[in-house]
Amino acid sequence: MSELAPRPDSESVRRVQQFLIQSGHPNPPVALAEAARTAQQAADALGVELGQIAKSIVFKLKPADRAVLVIAAGDQRVDEKKVAALICHAGQKLGRADADFVREATGFAIGGVSPVGATRRPLILLDETLQRYDVVWAAAGHPHTVFQATPAQLQALTHAPIANVVVDQSPTPEVFDDSLDARWARASKLQPHGVPSPCVGVCTMAMPTRGSQLPSMCAGCWRTLPEIAKWGQFSDDEKRQLWAELRRREAAQFSA
Repeated sequence: MSELAPRPDSESVRRVQQFLIQSGHPNPPVALAEAARTAQQAADALGVELGQIAKSIVFKLKPADRAVLVIAAGDQRVDEKKVAALICHAGQKLGRADADFVREATGFAIGGVSPVGATRRPLILLDETLQRYDVVWAAAGHPHTVFQATPAQLQALTHAPIANVVVDQSPTPEVFDDSLDARWARASKLQPHGVPSPCVGVCTMAMPTRGSQLPSMCAGCWRTLPEIAKWGQFSDDEKRQLWAELRRREAAQFSA
């Protein structure tokens, strides 16, 4: 498979990378093949569930003009009234932040606002629905870069409270058959055109089986980290070839 794309050489990405290094975080920023300015674009590029994208929503706390950063699951809508109730004190008001304010207040451009490495620390809230996943992906200072973290790691990095900050939704039914074949059948019904992603939102990197020449693989979908990062760049034929390889890896894992 192809190598990861080169990481953008920008001051904002270097800031995030340095913060992660100093914090002892094990996963450095990785580059996407194409810019991902929305949660859906990032999920498509990585081949993961939309909810695994820890999107950044910036508000403006008035009259202090301080940034309020909500890190929310990509499949959720942030409830501004809930955020205001948690953040605002007497005489304060929460408003939307424009692109100029976001850059001035955080040092990041919209589409690349990272939970860490801001030039001025914002007030941060973490969406409690991120806890559904073993691993999430957050912006790393540029629309081309993201970094991987568990929800617990993200909370430790930001020192932010976990809160109910999204619009209430009906619970999603549980899926019981999690094999690759069953996953393909379900995803193909939802996405009749193109090749669906094998991701199920369980992104724990497991050690390879004895004798394998591959690096560590995701225990949920059996892809390597480079394969996850490059998913959005693969052709449909390459994706089908990878699906076939994933089935072989799954079979080898359970027959060992």
